Amino acid sequence: MTISGKQLIGGEWTAGDGGAFHAVNPTNGKRLMPAISIASNRQVEAAVRMAEAASKKFKHTPLNVRADFLRSCADQIMELGDELLERVSEETGYPRARAEGERARTCNQLRMFASYIESGDYLDARIDTALPDRQPLPRPDIRHINQPIGPVVVFGASNFPLAFSVAGGDTAAALAAGCPVIVKGHPAHPGTSELVAQAIAKAVNQADLPRGVFSFLIDQGHAVGAQLVKAPAVKAVGFTGSFAGGSALVALANQRPDPIPVFAEMGSVNPMFLLPQALKNNAASLAAGFVSSFTMGSGQFCVKPGLVFAVEGPHLEEFIAAASKLVADAAPAVMLNDRICDSFGKALDERISAGDLQILAQGKAPDGQKGFYSQVTLFGSTAATILEKPELLEETFGPASIIIRCRDESEMLNAARKLPGQLTATLHGTEQELADFAALADQLVEMAGRLVVNGFPTGVEVCHSMVHGGPFPATSDARFTSVGTNAIMRFVRPVCYQNYPEALLPPALRNHNPLGITRLVNGVRTAEPIA
Repeated sequence: MTISGKQLIGGEWTAGDGGAFHAVNPTNGKRLMPAISIASNRQVEAAVRMAEAASKKFKHTPLNVRADFLRSCADQIMELGDELLERVSEETGYPRARAEGERARTCNQLRMFASYIESGDYLDARIDTALPDRQPLPRPDIRHINQPIGPVVVFGASNFPLAFSVAGGDTAAALAAGCPVIVKGHPAHPGTSELVAQAIAKAVNQADLPRGVFSFLIDQGHAVGAQLVKAPAVKAVGFTGSFAGGSALVALANQRPDPIPVFAEMGSVNPMFLLPQALKNNAASLAAGFVSSFTMGSGQFCVKPGLVFAVEGPHLEEFIAAASKLVADAAPAVMLNDRICDSFGKALDERISAGDLQILAQGKAPDGQKGFYSQVTLFGSTAATILEKPELLEETFGPASIIIRCRDESEMLNAARKLPGQLTATLHGTEQELADFAALADQLVEMAGRLVVNGFPTGVEVCHSMVHGGPFPATSDARFTSVGTNAIMRFVRPVCYQNYPEALLPPALRNHNPLGITRLVNGVRTAEPIA
C-alpha cells in the first residue's frame, strides 16, 4: 500500500481541507514524505455522522461476524509486511525488532478479542424468569445484557505507534463491543497510522460492514480531537498519553450537555521497592534489570520504573554502583519527536538546578547528532527529600530514574503511603520477606493496578487477566483496564428487558440460547436452554 497523506471518512480516502504537515525521522531530523493533510471541521462532522449511522446496524452484528472482522484486521495488518515495519522505524527511531514485536502484540490482541466475544462472556447475560404466582407480588420476566455504548473516539499514542494507536487495544475493544471507532491519529507517526487504517478499511470492506464503522482523522494539534470529544454522537473516548492531555479531554467531556466517559491512561512513575534480603542476594542482577527497564524504549514507556526505594546500607551501595556503571556506558537515547525531547531536557535541567537530587550517573551525551537525542540520567535522593518535594514524584517521560535511600523499613512504608495512584508497583523480595512486608504489599495494591513481584514493570502482557490501569492520576477511572479482554467493559452499558416478547429479544437472551453461551438463569450459571 502507498501512504497518501489523506483522511479516511466513512470508507472514502480524501485529502484533508485543513492544511498539511510532514512527519520527521527522529534519528536524523529529516522530513518524511508524503505531506500529511489535516482534517477540517467539515470532515470531522462527516466522520461523526457516518459513525452515528453505522452504530445502528453494527451493534446488531452477530458475534461470529464481528469476530471474523477482527481477525481480518489482524491479517490485513500482517499483509502490510516490511512497508509497515520500515515506516515505524522511520517515524519513531525504534529498531526493527521492536516494530515486529509491537506488530505481533497488536495482531494478537485483535485475535484475542475475536475469540473472547465469541464466548459471549462479556455480554453478562442474566435471566430471571417470571414468577406469576409469587406472593405477595408476582415477579415479571427480567433479562439483562451488555450492549454497545455507541461511537467511540480513540486517540493514538506517541510511544506505541501500533499497540496503542490506530488498531491498538482501545480500537480492538471498542470494535469488539460493537462500537464504531473514529481514530484521531498521532502526528508523530502519521504514515504508520495511515497504513494500519488502510488495513482496517480493507477488512471493513471484506466483511461488508457499514462504512462508518471505522474512520481515521489526523491533525498536528488539538483541534480535531477537541471537536470529536464535543460531538453529540460520540459516546466515549479512549486515550493514552500525558496527564495534561488526558485531563484536558476529561474536562472537555464533562463540559458537554451530556457528559461522556474518557478512559484516559495518563502515565505513572511505577515505584520499585527492593527488600533487604533480595538486595543482598542479587544487587548486581537487580541493577542490570532495573537499568534495562528504565531505559527501554528510551524511557518512553508509561510503565518505566521512575523511582526505586531501598533501605540504606552496603548492599544498596552495591546496587547503585552497578547501576551507575551501566548508565555511564549508555548511548544517547533517541526520543520520539522534538517536543518530547525538549520536554525531557527541560525536566532534567529543572531537577538538576533545584539541587534536590544528586546525579549518580549520566550516559554518553549527544554529540552533534542530527535528530532528537537525550542523555540517560540516574539520580539519587532520600525518602525525606522526596516526601518534602512532591513534584519529584511526578513522571519524567524519558530515560531517567531516581534511587531513593530510606533510613529504615518504616520510612520505606511511609514513603509508599505518600505516593499517588500508579499503573504498577514492583516488589523484589524473598517469599519470607513478602510475608514479613505484607503491610507494604497491601499498600501497593491500594495504590496500583498491577503489582509485580521479582520482575520489572516494562512489558505489559496481552492476556485475559492483565490490568493496565490504576488509581488517579495514573488513569481517569481506576475501575477499568486498557489491556486485556476486560477492557471491553469500558465500551458497553447494561440494559434489561422486562416482559419483552421472547421472540424479539437479543439472541443471547432467548429461551433456546441460540448462541450456546453460558448465562445466569435464575441465579444459576448454565448454558442449557430454558424449557
